[in-house]
Amino acid sequence: MENSTFLGLECHALENEQLKLLIMRSAGPRILSFGFKDGDNLFAELPDARIDDFGNDAFHFYGGHRLWHAPEEPRRTYLPDDFPVDIVPAENGLTVTQKTEAQTGLQKMIEIRLPGESPQVIITHYLTNQGLWPVTCAPWAITQLKPGGTAILPQARQDTGVLPNRSLALWPYTDMVNPNVRWGSNYILLDAELDSPFKIGFPNPRGWLAYWWNNTLFVKRTEYDSQAEYFDFGSSSECYCNQTFIELETLSPIRTIAPGETVSHIETWELYKDIDRPRHESDAQRIVEALGLE
Repeated sequence: MENSTFLGLECHALENEQLKLLIMRSAGPRILSFGFKDGDNLFAELPDARIDDFGNDAFHFYGGHRLWHAPEEPRRTYLPDDFPVDIVPAENGLTVTQKTEAQTGLQKMIEIRLPGESPQVIITHYLTNQGLWPVTCAPWAITQLKPGGTAILPQARQDTGVLPNRSLALWPYTDMVNPNVRWGSNYILLDAELDSPFKIGFPNPRGWLAYWWNNTLFVKRTEYDSQAEYFDFGSSSECYCNQTFIELETLSPIRTIAPGETVSHIETWELYKDIDRPRHESDAQRIVEALGLE
């Protein structure tokens, strides 16, 4: 592991022939930077962003990728994580472990693996209940990306005849007529150029989300369990956007974690170069077919 400094924060670098990640050591677990070795960081860079509204000490966003546990409850969700983490080498990667949250009894850990020399990363998120009572929640993996690009949010496509095949969860501040959102039958396209916050969630049997930025496409995948229950009206995928960043979010099914038990949530990340910006649903479909996303 190579030590480095990024945005004034102590980090470890993890890389293969194509990709480079920077994992924060002084707080977290957080992945602060991700991109091609010869390219820019796709992740939002927010070293000074903070929120002080919920009775805890300030929560610092930093940018990049983090692990939360759903459902969102401000006094629990925005617990500060400004404490050094343990970073330990693992097979083809490393693990990053936070000290146990005193208020919840939960301990967060992220395992980051580069299984080969391809532009692919496997991120396994763990929640361990170190407390005395069961905790009902769900691992919630959130990736903050730079604004100015376009998110591709795939929608369910199975033919259910006269029955519905899709649903959306909408937040109170979500403007359904925002001109930066294009509501397609198979894809929702969101241009991350908003003046006010916007968020949607949905069940995602196709299992992936994507974000185009600067001719690069970031794809994150996770499994969807059609028989399980999810928070936020059944949302396994969510997308939040404001003026400063856009988030691609995945959630595991709802779990009750017994004392001493650990649950996990796996994402696979992929990067693709030289991708044209999707302007219409037909553009998104061409990208999906060319890359075999389906």
